[in-house]
Amino acid sequence: MAEKKKPNIFKRIAQKFKDVRQELKRVIWPTKEKLIQNSAVVLVVIAVCAILLTAIGKGAGWILEKVGFYKQNVETTITTIASDESGADTTTTLAPSETEPSEAPSET
Repeated sequence: MAEKKKPNIFKRIAQKFKDVRQELKRVIWPTKEKLIQNSAVVLVVIAVCAILLTAIGKGAGWILEKVGFYKQNVETTITTIASDESGADTTTTLAPSETEPSEAPSET
């Protein structure tokens, strides 16, 4: 049997590029109006999906919170090491509504 010898790697790469150019010449490209229309449809579908997924996530969170699996209103105890005139340490208990996001206690 006669063995077929493969062409040089550079010739094969060049042939691939020629094939790609020929294939791109055969493509029927959309008009500008059709491209804008299709892009608008894609953006609307993305927006609708984002809204639906957000609603599902918020709804699931609400349901889990009402059932009791997920509680956001947990009482937080913050101990400050400050002494008043009598020298006693003070402990303050704050509800989550009284805390600011920047004052969130860190776990140390």
